[in-house]
Amino acid sequence: MVDYEEREGEAADIAARLSHELTERGLTVAVAESLTGGKIANQLAAAPNSSEWFAGAVVCYWSEVKHLVLDVPPGPVISRSAVETMARNVAAMLGTSASIAASGAGGPDQQEGQEPGTTWIAVCVRGEVHAELHHFDGEPIDVLAQTEKAALLLLEREAAQLD
Repeated sequence: MVDYEEREGEAADIAARLSHELTERGLTVAVAESLTGGKIANQLAAAPNSSEWFAGAVVCYWSEVKHLVLDVPPGPVISRSAVETMARNVAAMLGTSASIAASGAGGPDQQEGQEPGTTWIAVCVRGEVHAELHHFDGEPIDVLAQTEKAALLLLEREAAQLD
């Protein structure tokens, strides 16, 4: 089992680094999250100077909300196409230059035929979308913490590649 408090500290450290990176690159960020229920947005909101670059978040836990609010097409929401759509649309909705989106099966049971720990994460930076599939281990709280960290790291990596 993952030490949840240790993971929270790691995510906070990444968010603090992101604050510097986003400010330096002139990026603003929005979040669309399902599985993590607001945890990614929470880390960003708590980061230094977040009011300068963090616009907000849409937490869309139910599949129907993803379809209705973020215009995710009918079909599975634990998929590359769903998180890519979520990332593009939340950036457009909140008027940001970057975004993070996450959707997955936290467990303990399967969801949409996906094993617990199956998570899709997408980041959109200046219209360019990058998505990753992860298979995390542990209890649902562990899966959420690992998803949160991976999402922040993906945004950090993609923002750092801008020149």
